[in-house]
Amino acid sequence: MSIPGLLRPLLCLLVLLVQMPAHAQQEDKGQALLQQLAEASRSDVQAAVVAIAESGDSRARDWLDAYGNNRLSVIKDTGKVVIVTNNRGRDWSIQDPLTGDSLGEMSRRELDRISINNALRTQLASLLAMMDLDVKDQKRRYEAASGLLGEVDASMVAPLQARIEKEQDSDVRGRLELALAIYRVEQGDVEAVSVLSGRLHPEARAALNNAVATGEPAMAAAASEALETVEQRLKINRAAETLYFGLSMGSVLVLAAIGLAITFGVMGVINMAHGELIMLGAYTTWGIQQVLPGQPGLALVLSIPAGFLVAALAGIAIERSVIQYLKGRPLETLLATFGVSLILQQLVRTVISPLNRTVVTPEWMSGSLVINDALSLTLNRLYVLGFALVVFAGLMLIMRRTRLGLEVRAVTQNRAMARSMGIRATRVDIMTFALGSGVAGLAGVALSQLTNVGPNLGQNYIIDSFMVVVFGGVGNLWGTLVAGLSLGTINQLLEPWAGAVLAKIIVLVFIILFIQKRPRGLFPQKGRAAEG
Repeated sequence: MSIPGLLRPLLCLLVLLVQMPAHAQQEDKGQALLQQLAEASRSDVQAAVVAIAESGDSRARDWLDAYGNNRLSVIKDTGKVVIVTNNRGRDWSIQDPLTGDSLGEMSRRELDRISINNALRTQLASLLAMMDLDVKDQKRRYEAASGLLGEVDASMVAPLQARIEKEQDSDVRGRLELALAIYRVEQGDVEAVSVLSGRLHPEARAALNNAVATGEPAMAAAASEALETVEQRLKINRAAETLYFGLSMGSVLVLAAIGLAITFGVMGVINMAHGELIMLGAYTTWGIQQVLPGQPGLALVLSIPAGFLVAALAGIAIERSVIQYLKGRPLETLLATFGVSLILQQLVRTVISPLNRTVVTPEWMSGSLVINDALSLTLNRLYVLGFALVVFAGLMLIMRRTRLGLEVRAVTQNRAMARSMGIRATRVDIMTFALGSGVAGLAGVALSQLTNVGPNLGQNYIIDSFMVVVFGGVGNLWGTLVAGLSLGTINQLLEPWAGAVLAKIIVLVFIILFIQKRPRGLFPQKGRAAEG
């Protein structure tokens, strides 16, 4: 073997020999820090915590997190500090805090928990947040900076200023500046008030309110002016939130009413069982989740075609068994379909249960889309709003671009003339009722993500659906969309000061007065039959 060949393994061995003492020294230092924390008196605990935080050890954050969550314990026999990974039952799972290796299970009686009080836990949370400001993950840094709002003390001012100068992300930097400004306002710094002007976070508003209450003229005047700016922005955000909830409520009304608008416009049928078709769509979603437990997302996707199909088949059954014999007799149709609705409700109570059922919302529909500190949009309502618009667009394509849509429009405008042109009106009635019922099923699928599923689910929307159809114009899809979104928004605007019941009464009176002026709604149906 050549000399260079001999040198290579010798160099590797030398590197290992150099690293081993350093590694052992690091292990000894870590063990010493943990032992210092475990053995510290009440007056020395804070110093032990700070020593761990300032040690620069990559494992320090995990140690302090375990300490703050009551998962740091000492083995009574040996005095060794361990991390408890599972503290359920009599035997607890533990791991080595230095290596992260599992040490198996040990009886909880053999362990002494290293105690922590609430005051120290609060300080520890701020300390962990400061440590998280140095991580690469922007989301963690932002959460850490948000956790410092209202929690900054004098010892953190200099490190925060240094961190602000280094921070590249504008959102994180803005949070750090806000946290520092809140502290300075609490300390009586008038100049820091300008940083809080227009800030919507509750901690910023609390700091400004406290500054007004101090009675110091300059501080109180500056804080009052800043609060006025905050209140103006809050009003805008509240209005945006009300509009969002109104549109989401309106989208539910559109989904519930759009199928009714089609059947009412083509056949002139007052279908009081339409709400129960919505209920069937919701129960279909619940049923598929029972078949696919643990997969709510997949179950919801499959529920869309399944809910449409179940409600459409139920609609065909209602049309063939009841409605076809009562054409041209709207009052008798109303009574007959009301009876059908009662039968469907009782059927569900008997077969499934009279109790409400909960449908699990998929993870991707949970939570909120945060716009700012005062406005967040719940994702489930956002998805329902988008779903309603997609269903509306799909129906518009069917009505404008397919043979069925052409025949439906022909029958709606003049049934007798459509028959004379060779259109099979009976077939159109069946297909239209199936389509309208299927859309009601889709409304049930959407509603299952907003409320509990029960036998009376559809009854909450049937009257509102008829109001939307009459207000928008019988048989007009655009009218249904505009009317649904408008009534939902109006109702949401009225509820805060009028109450839910009175708001609905006001909306009903408005529609009655409107129909007196425009009997055929916002978008009246065209054609000789409609004009006659």
